[in-house]
Amino acid sequence: DPALLRSGRFDRQILVDKPDKAGREQILRVHTKSIKMHPSVDLGVVASLTAGFSGADLANLANEAALIATRRGADHIENRDFTEGIERIIAGLERKNRILNPEEKRRVAFHEMGHAVVALALGQGEAVHKISVIPRGIGALGYTFRRPTDDRYLMTREELQGKLAILLGGRAAEQIFFQDISTGAGDDLDKATEIARAMVTRYGMSRELGLVTYEREPTPLLGIRENVATHEYSDQTAVRIDAEVSRFLEQAFTSALSVLKEYRELIVEGAEQLLQKETLNEDEIQRLWSRIPQKKPASFFRAATLKPV
Repeated sequence: DPALLRSGRFDRQILVDKPDKAGREQILRVHTKSIKMHPSVDLGVVASLTAGFSGADLANLANEAALIATRRGADHIENRDFTEGIERIIAGLERKNRILNPEEKRRVAFHEMGHAVVALALGQGEAVHKISVIPRGIGALGYTFRRPTDDRYLMTREELQGKLAILLGGRAAEQIFFQDISTGAGDDLDKATEIARAMVTRYGMSRELGLVTYEREPTPLLGIRENVATHEYSDQTAVRIDAEVSRFLEQAFTSALSVLKEYRELIVEGAEQLLQKETLNEDEIQRLWSRIPQKKPASFFRAATLKPV
């Protein structure tokens, strides 16, 4: 409440933010002090996989990794236990009892390879750590786990455009390889729409609408944040905003289609491996990627697929 922050009341605000990579590594060392770990475990790598985790999340991760190692009968934690723990926290438990029919599983494999290949071609500060066609949580039928190579605090317009293309890569792969689309991209579309709307209404990244903030985040009252952002604009402006959001998304989808058509053989090979193994780790993904002739990822993506907005 702004009234609490007037002069003479609470004059100083101290921000206790989520830890950066170095902080996460130090927190993990505290929570794993009494846990036996394999010598190959690198907590720096684990920290790089946990961008956005709070101290409590990291404590939970250490416990999850220990439980996973115990369940498989090991007397120490390995890297795979931390990876599985991170995936449980982010995406939910594996649901191996949810049996997909062969056609559904094949579609999911191509969908996830679509996300992964666009991310690999883009090559902007993220590595594809794992791809899986094992259902997780409530609704996820597959999973592509990307890890940032560094903590990020700013994103450029081009990077956000790339993020949209990655999110729509699954839908693009379905259209290319099945000539039809499914409900599997529901969550991707939700996230992509949120990013595109923020680009237009909050970050001033639309040349059509100019350097104007059309929506603001609501001020939380005593820690309670509303779900609806406040805005002050006309119905005519709302129509223009909707048109710009749609244009951003359509352009990102076109970009994803362009990339996937360039790497069609890689997607087929990767999807077939996914159907056999159900998961591909980072080393297997990199072996796939290194076997094909490539253009420079970033320049290819900019020149061949992204147009200014």
